[in-house]
Amino acid sequence: MAAGNSKAVGGILEAARARYIARNPRSAALLAQACSLLPGGNTRTVLFYEPFPLYMDGGEGCRLWDVDQHRYVDFLGEYTAGIYGHSHPVIRKAVRGALERGISLSSHTTGEVRLAQLICQRFASIELIRFANSGTEANLMAITSAIAFTQRSRVMVFAGAYHGSVLTFGAGNTPTNAPYEFILGKYNDTDSVRALIRQSAQTLAAILVEPMLGAGGCIPGDPVFLRMLAQEAHACGAMLIFDEIQTSRLSVSGRQGLLGIKPDLTTLGKYFGGGLSFGAFGGRADLMSQFDPRVAAPIGHAGTFNNNALSMAAGAAGLAEVLTPEALDRLNRCGDELRISLNELFVMLRARLCATGLGSIMNLHVDAEDAATRRDIQELLFLELLERGFYIAPRGLIALSLPVTGRETAQFLEAVRDILATYPQELTADG
Repeated sequence: MAAGNSKAVGGILEAARARYIARNPRSAALLAQACSLLPGGNTRTVLFYEPFPLYMDGGEGCRLWDVDQHRYVDFLGEYTAGIYGHSHPVIRKAVRGALERGISLSSHTTGEVRLAQLICQRFASIELIRFANSGTEANLMAITSAIAFTQRSRVMVFAGAYHGSVLTFGAGNTPTNAPYEFILGKYNDTDSVRALIRQSAQTLAAILVEPMLGAGGCIPGDPVFLRMLAQEAHACGAMLIFDEIQTSRLSVSGRQGLLGIKPDLTTLGKYFGGGLSFGAFGGRADLMSQFDPRVAAPIGHAGTFNNNALSMAAGAAGLAEVLTPEALDRLNRCGDELRISLNELFVMLRARLCATGLGSIMNLHVDAEDAATRRDIQELLFLELLERGFYIAPRGLIALSLPVTGRETAQFLEAVRDILATYPQELTADG
């Protein structure tokens, strides 16, 4: 029975779904209640999956528990935002302190200065920085600054990229995207993209790129490709924007620091707010000075919560006291070792799986003849890992947090091995 046989996988998947439904009655009931208030019971699309999503009730360190009192090792890490794990004492102390001083102060605060200082110290490319409420907003404002600075209209993006809910290119340009004039390139295709840049040189305002496709499957950008983007952007006067909202965790200066590339603008988000709402964009002083309210005709950038006291305090505490170079190095080594071990296991057992990524971020991929079978096997892996006490994204994303150790990754590896042993016909090339 071949792994590419959708009917063969479908039978065991239905059994796994039935066990999931039986184990999680309270989550099912909560979704039914939510459906009367929210469309599909949902207010964050990525969190929904069939037959119904789990409702989590709490977390500590790298552990989660749901409303049906099942415990999991958290290998999702809030889609890369939860790098500190759950309820880190340093973050909790900082948030409590901010609460005691007042949440909404209607003013500049010392917290924003401290957080800006800590981020600028890490990124040589960020001479000036502004804060926002999300990575989506940070990318929108970075694009705006590039268009205003260059007085050009077109923005190059890449198939498979995700830069926020209104800047998503998994299936090309979508109806929900912001109405910029996009040029869609093929990620990691150095020659075709170079030609496309040169064809658009006079009208190109910005090149927006993830140094590793995140939602697109954790596909690392080829260093040659990324350096070509920097060279061509400089040559034609376009602004190179590195979306490091995910890859910033690969070193204290992000992937740009590892590769020695200095983009014109960088966007950040996720864990830089200590686990609270946050986004940031920064870069060259001449670009960012367009937002200086002291200059003539500045670009306006309002936002009630841009400098909110809780995110400023949590973000600064995390960067200053927890996310040291040593801590990041350990976390990324842990991720590299897990990804290598998974791929070695997949090769040894001839599994139709592979893991891609860098450092502490990776994605499990299924090799099957058709899309339906790939989706079925991906869902089966997700449900089987839940039964064994591991929480990842349904699409296969894994993002480790600082509390994860070699003990948890070894247990995860054994869980995957057990799943492959349970379904050898469906999940291996020999089936």
